[in-house]
Amino acid sequence: MTSAAPHDLVVTQATLADWPVISGWAAAEGWNPGLSDGPAFFAQDPEGFFLGRIGGEPVSAISVVNYSPDYAFLGCYLVRPGLRGHGHGLTTWKTALAHAGSRTVGLDGVVAQQDNYRQSGFEFAYRTIRFSGAAPEGDGTPTGVRPAVPGDLAAITAYDGACHPADRPSFLAKWLTGPGHCAFVRYDGDRLTGYGVVRPGRDSLRIGPLLADTTDDARALFTALTADVAGREVAVDVPEPNTSGVALAEEAGLRPSFETARMYTGPVRDHAQESVFGVTTLELG
Repeated sequence: MTSAAPHDLVVTQATLADWPVISGWAAAEGWNPGLSDGPAFFAQDPEGFFLGRIGGEPVSAISVVNYSPDYAFLGCYLVRPGLRGHGHGLTTWKTALAHAGSRTVGLDGVVAQQDNYRQSGFEFAYRTIRFSGAAPEGDGTPTGVRPAVPGDLAAITAYDGACHPADRPSFLAKWLTGPGHCAFVRYDGDRLTGYGVVRPGRDSLRIGPLLADTTDDARALFTALTADVAGREVAVDVPEPNTSGVALAEEAGLRPSFETARMYTGPVRDHAQESVFGVTTLELG
């Protein structure tokens, strides 16, 4: 897929080799992507990332990742500072959005762009708040919580699918085992009651997802995820409607530092939003 205009902008599909450029721009805008997010992102949809170039130099980026025949997620919408206001972003947007076809598209939009997204057919669903701060001192690994192992993948994939607008097995297989990624699970007998992942980011450790049946499950997982990093900066993106998740972040001494709005172009399948104590990433939902 290629687009030329305006000012000789050429938009083409990006590759994993382009990810350092995209993630560097995202970090500069305060998104703080994980250091090893790229392989998992591209595993979900290798054709869902785009770069706009002028004279071969990258100037704009976007991702429109197809999760299922019904759902896609838009992220990494970026234009290099100094080259904004020339239509490069809009051209990149239009080229990439065609990749979603007739799917409902979701995104997490910064406050400054939300009116623009509404004009493109996106409707507000809820706010997501990033909570950041020093990881608290823990009391060891709580009861029922342990590091995830390969044998947990099927249960995690099923649990994750119940909490997300689409199944994402290819993504999870990479996400759970990425360099520096530490995943924990909690079981009640043979039943999985939640899982979480912590990974290194540019500015802080990132927790996501944090999915759990109850606040107690989420608290136990959070304690395990931060047990070995007490005092280090951590961040978790909590959907505001999950008031228990907000309270849990505040209980841990974390404070709001960034916010976005989850927006959709249409309906999404029913999923257990009350179990989402921390979203996976703002870039891929």
